[in-house]
Amino acid sequence: MAASPRAFVLRHTRLRSVPGLEEVRLQLADEVLPLWHAVQVETDDPDAALPYWAFAWAGGLAIGRYLREHPEVAAGRRVFDLASGSGLCAIAAMHAGAAQATGADIDGFAAAAIKLNARANGRRVTVVRRDVLDEEPPDVDVILAGDCWYDARLAERVLPWLQRAHAREVDVLVGDPGRRYLPTDELVELASYDVRTTTELEDLERSQGHVFSLRPANTPSVG
Repeated sequence: MAASPRAFVLRHTRLRSVPGLEEVRLQLADEVLPLWHAVQVETDDPDAALPYWAFAWAGGLAIGRYLREHPEVAAGRRVFDLASGSGLCAIAAMHAGAAQATGADIDGFAAAAIKLNARANGRRVTVVRRDVLDEEPPDVDVILAGDCWYDARLAERVLPWLQRAHAREVDVLVGDPGRRYLPTDELVELASYDVRTTTELEDLERSQGHVFSLRPANTPSVG
């Protein structure tokens, strides 16, 4: 890990408004691959994770749009942003009037980015830097899970964790553009948005970001 993750984030990103969510500002990078290389050099780790924290991804953008249209989902409630990355969803929840928001991520650069981004938006977001999927779901009112379905192993862990939370009457919102490992049979679509991501790793500059809730237990899928 870099001596100062905060300084690294500031050096490799610039603060700008998020497309489609202009009320939110994030420290964003221009290109993935040069930044990824910089992370590998800084950490002396050729297998370092992609810098997910430096971009606004389709699922997070969709959740942000949904919370702007439906602030009652977050207003006055305790919100937990799983695999928070930049903190986009947590910050959007605070804009919607959440009583408190927590962003969880295992990446030290992400933890730094969440703090920087929250401050830039005049919001307070608590940061948890650990793998919360090894724990029981937190005592909160809402869990946001944006862009968690790009990896098979991660997807296998995320779904049962979210289902346990849902069984405890925690509201769960999933945001995703329809990636390969999205468990569509376990979800109910709530909304769809034309979003413009800030990374070239997505197939298209503009894509559809979808927001889902978890299907209630013992409810069959349709179609």
